[in-house]
Amino acid sequence: MKLVRGAWKLLVGIKDALVLLFMLCFFGALFAILSARPNPGAVHDGALVLAIDGMVVEQASKADPFAAIGGGDAPKEFQTRDLVRALDAAKDDSRVKVVVLDLDRFMGGYPAAVAEVADAVARVRASKKPVLAYATAYTDSGYRIASNASEIWVNPFGGTLFMGPGGSRLYYKGLIDKLGVTAHVYKVGKFKSAVEPYILTQQSPEAREANEALYGAIWGQWQEAVAKARPQAKLQQVIQQPDVVVAAAQGDIALANERMGLVDKRGDRMAFGKRVAEIAGSDANKPAGNFKSIKLANWLEANPAKKEGDAIGVITIAGEIVDGKAGPGTAGGDTVSELLLKGLAEKKLKALVVRVDSPGGSVLASEHIRQAILQAKAQKLPVVVSMASLAASGGYWVSTPADVIFAEPNTITGSIGIFGLLPTFENTLAKIGVTSDGVKTTPLTGQPDLYAGTNETVDRILQSGVEQGYARFTGLVAQSRKMSVSRVDEIGQGRVWDGGTARQLGLVDRFGGIDDAVAEAAKRAKLDPAKVHALYLEREPGFLEGLIAGLMAGGDDEEEAEPESGSDLFARIAGDRRAVFAQALGDAKRLAMGASMQARCLECGAFGPVAATMRADARLIDVVLAKLGFGL
Repeated sequence: MKLVRGAWKLLVGIKDALVLLFMLCFFGALFAILSARPNPGAVHDGALVLAIDGMVVEQASKADPFAAIGGGDAPKEFQTRDLVRALDAAKDDSRVKVVVLDLDRFMGGYPAAVAEVADAVARVRASKKPVLAYATAYTDSGYRIASNASEIWVNPFGGTLFMGPGGSRLYYKGLIDKLGVTAHVYKVGKFKSAVEPYILTQQSPEAREANEALYGAIWGQWQEAVAKARPQAKLQQVIQQPDVVVAAAQGDIALANERMGLVDKRGDRMAFGKRVAEIAGSDANKPAGNFKSIKLANWLEANPAKKEGDAIGVITIAGEIVDGKAGPGTAGGDTVSELLLKGLAEKKLKALVVRVDSPGGSVLASEHIRQAILQAKAQKLPVVVSMASLAASGGYWVSTPADVIFAEPNTITGSIGIFGLLPTFENTLAKIGVTSDGVKTTPLTGQPDLYAGTNETVDRILQSGVEQGYARFTGLVAQSRKMSVSRVDEIGQGRVWDGGTARQLGLVDRFGGIDDAVAEAAKRAKLDPAKVHALYLEREPGFLEGLIAGLMAGGDDEEEAEPESGSDLFARIAGDRRAVFAQALGDAKRLAMGASMQARCLECGAFGPVAATMRADARLIDVVLAKLGFGL
């Protein structure tokens, strides 16, 4: 009995110890999360630090608690409107002595989003407030922002070269043939190149023509904006003869950058911190390179978005448009529609702005969202569309109910076309000696048959369905834009346009951002634009999500010199190649699972990350490498 009692006491002791350990961990984590939440009271004189160590997006995805708690490296997302609000608030606030742009780990964004942030930086500089930028190596989009700073710093062991949009795209026709997979494609639009990787070994002449025009327009706008922000830079020489420029500096890329006027100073993070401290002040009791700083999260909390006046509803359609429900950053047809219909029923809206930042996706989900927008028109509310970086294919479909459409010159839009893609594996199975057979009572029995292939009957039906979808698409555009269907077909055909060309073609009415769209909606509702506010129709994050977001945004209030953490030029190139691998795995997933009728833009991916898609494709890399016994 003594042995039993002793064992029992030991088990009870272990249980009590585990409970105590769990409670300590739980309350310790809770304290850390609560301590990391934004604190507007912590704002004091110093440097406003915008450490954009992630992607600039229209709508941030839902925070992943496992990544936050487990130390995962999922890319961070910064909403464009938050960065712009922070910069505009800093412009006239005497507490902000200098704005610091830490772009060491900036992962980019689409041209229109990056341009919005860059323009906000320019407004700060125009107010005579210093803006200092730092990076080991600037990306093209990072430099677009930094070019508006009053001082641009680069690490002496880093340096920047400009790549421009474009590059290689993977085509899988040869691999698919070797595997015996049959890719059945149903499409309308000679420029609808989203299916080309599965049916060709290289891009079609039509796709090349469209891409050269699109990429050329976007790249021209980038060069024009950088040259205007930094006229002393010998930009064309660096772009056209980068090898000559670097060789003249004996291979020292950072020195070449300085000689060409791209940067003002070469220095490490400590030297940069000392320079910021000259303006913002520092703490003598802290290590060299520290400076008084204001955290972005605290600054945003202290400068909330305007809430006075009548409400102009803003529904955001961001990311790929998919059927059913989806979290922020992906436009689930059911989710977006429910948010909009609920807002129309409860929020006493005076007008509606539809903010579109999507390359498209499911036709069914796009139509579901369009029908919800039509309910606003049924209530006699003005409807204004504000195109952000992307409003292509399904993104344009949901824009058709608009009374007026705003876009930026570098918005990517159009891509009016439809396609469907269905793989079958009859030849793959034959390679390993597997055949199929069965009884069929009608021409559609068992169709589409993944094992034996499709027949002519189902092919005609599916192609007819796609053609009907395209006719509906062009009809909606013709009605919305007051064009003939033949004219829409002429400028449609799946071709993608930049915002400037789209305006000339009549697909867009005016240039302007979200604020211009809200002001126009107010005017159409016979309201004073100065006396309204934008009410975003979004799901409020739960308590746990808020805590996790606070944890992910945590950090010290004081900025100190840290070891270099950014990527040099070679590391950045390696990162780009990893993204190509991620894209290949994502393409394979979309071939296997993308069976619904699609209105999606392929070319859009060449300019910046669609955050949710990029994250999902990157996760595929980790899974595949783990299966192979490798790790990242």
